[in-house]
Amino acid sequence: MTSTFTPSAAPRLARRGIARLAPWLFLLPAALTFVVWVYWPLLDAFRLSFYEWNMLPRSEPRFVGMENYANIFELSKFSQALKNTVIYIVGLLPIAVLIPLAIAIYTQDLPERSRNIYRAIIFVPMIIAPVVAAAVWRWLLDPSYGLVNNWLGALGFEPVRFLFDADTAIWTIIFITGWKLIGFSTLILSAANANINPSLIEAARMDGASNWQIIRDIRLPLLSSTILFLTMITILLGAQWSFAYIVVLTQGGPLGSTTNIFHILWDFGFSSLSVGWSSAAAIILVLGFGALAFVLLRLVDRYSFHDN
Repeated sequence: MTSTFTPSAAPRLARRGIARLAPWLFLLPAALTFVVWVYWPLLDAFRLSFYEWNMLPRSEPRFVGMENYANIFELSKFSQALKNTVIYIVGLLPIAVLIPLAIAIYTQDLPERSRNIYRAIIFVPMIIAPVVAAAVWRWLLDPSYGLVNNWLGALGFEPVRFLFDADTAIWTIIFITGWKLIGFSTLILSAANANINPSLIEAARMDGASNWQIIRDIRLPLLSSTILFLTMITILLGAQWSFAYIVVLTQGGPLGSTTNIFHILWDFGFSSLSVGWSSAAAIILVLGFGALAFVLLRLVDRYSFHDN
């Protein structure tokens, strides 16, 4: 029996092997980046969550088991941080989803030049650095010489301590965070709205459908996947987006009214140098939001509507 293998077949086999390997080689830099900057620190945080350590060079980590987790759940400020995290998420949803949705739908019929100008203007807050935006808002909202309170005084109202009153501080941070994000959400929803097949809209108008019927029966169903995506992103990252404004404007005060799970994690790690508590809080955060992300992704897959 003679072999069918010839010397010319060897280069072809080598090229096939390289072709099969090429996609993995392209993915390798991104995979290594994830491993080095995400998964390895996460595994290290999981390990440190069972130790007590203050990060000083001459101190040795001391194994304490589940003690860090037990102590964190007993802290009243941790419970308050979890409650505030929910408030941040719920407060940001209308600003990050509902208002941009209304703007995207009701400005779609503007002339192209006017629509582009408005989109550029509304996107400006997104490109401002969070620390710079926080500094500007701190000046605007100052109870003594801030521009907002000057206007309120001119209208006959008493000055409002936006960032210094426990009843108003968290809603002020939510408003500032939403102001920063509303342009991004509007741009995403406007792009999705513009991609709706115009023939569907024209056919509905020819059948006598009103503007509200077109929005209700065509635009909203076809925007459902984008709406659910933005809702998911706001739920998972809304409290994180407010972190910079909490640190710069309130430091979690007054009386812990603006702290959240991300700020308390930072506070454990860099203010009190309690690596074990900070790592335990990070693991709780990852597990909680990971489970929430799983549920939300299932809901997005189930309730998204496409025209194809």
